[in-house]
Amino acid sequence: MGVGEDGENSPFFMPKPDDDDGSEFHLNDELRLLAQTELREDDATRQHAIQQMREWIQKHPDIKCCRTDSIFLLRFLRTKKFSIPLAQEMLERYLVIRQLYPDWFRGLDLDDPTISELLEEGYIVPLPQRDDFGRQVILTCAARFDPYKYTAVDMVRCHSLVVECLMDDEENQIRGYSYCNDESGLTMGHISLWSLSDIRKILQCIQNSTPMRHKATHFFNVPHYANKVFEFFIALLSEKLKDRIMLHGSIDDLKEAVNPEILPKEYGGEVPLADMIAQFKKRLQERREAIKALDKMEIELNPK
Repeated sequence: MGVGEDGENSPFFMPKPDDDDGSEFHLNDELRLLAQTELREDDATRQHAIQQMREWIQKHPDIKCCRTDSIFLLRFLRTKKFSIPLAQEMLERYLVIRQLYPDWFRGLDLDDPTISELLEEGYIVPLPQRDDFGRQVILTCAARFDPYKYTAVDMVRCHSLVVECLMDDEENQIRGYSYCNDESGLTMGHISLWSLSDIRKILQCIQNSTPMRHKATHFFNVPHYANKVFEFFIALLSEKLKDRIMLHGSIDDLKEAVNPEILPKEYGGEVPLADMIAQFKKRLQERREAIKALDKMEIELNPK
């Protein structure tokens, strides 16, 4: 039994078909068409796939507790374009990595002092406005992460909290994500935080176990001494993700690919970074209990 027993108002409770069967599409006609053309999603396909996922979770011998609400299951179905076997594989891997690497993926909380500091300093922030393709944009700034104060684990935990806050957004599930990474402050201190094995592990988690449609990744202001590291990093990616990486020499080059109006004021946009951070922290606070509840999910590792 893989659904838990927390009562009718819990996301771990198996909803009745007439409550949450996935038959209703809650977004606009533009997104409906996009979901149909890019993800092969229609009302019947969505409803059938959600039911199949729920039955699979219930029967799975190793899944002890898992969310079964449609929004959660659609994370995986939309990422895998409604291939039910592939969505099931990704959900299983998602549950496994949360337990294999608890320091990275469990106990995520805005009230964690380290995470709160990193967010307040502006190391990572989702931009409030979408890009020209309607995608959620996530901005990171290496200079705002002190590698002598924080660890690689701190970095991953901050990223993990941010994406968990975003992944239940249905528009994000359909349109996907873009990333803008300012590496102007990247130092050897940052690079030395990571072992080669941990780089491999985290990239495997991102590619194979995290239900996000990674559509474009922009790196800009990369220092010359980091080129070899980036070559190693890119070599570990799938061919599809490799094709979606763009390197820009400067912020001006980035602005040719990303609408500068959506960027923080410090990068030539209109809204100060501090305002963007405050806005996102409010959103995190609203999602705090739901994110903490993810730790109730459990899969048996190395079953006998």
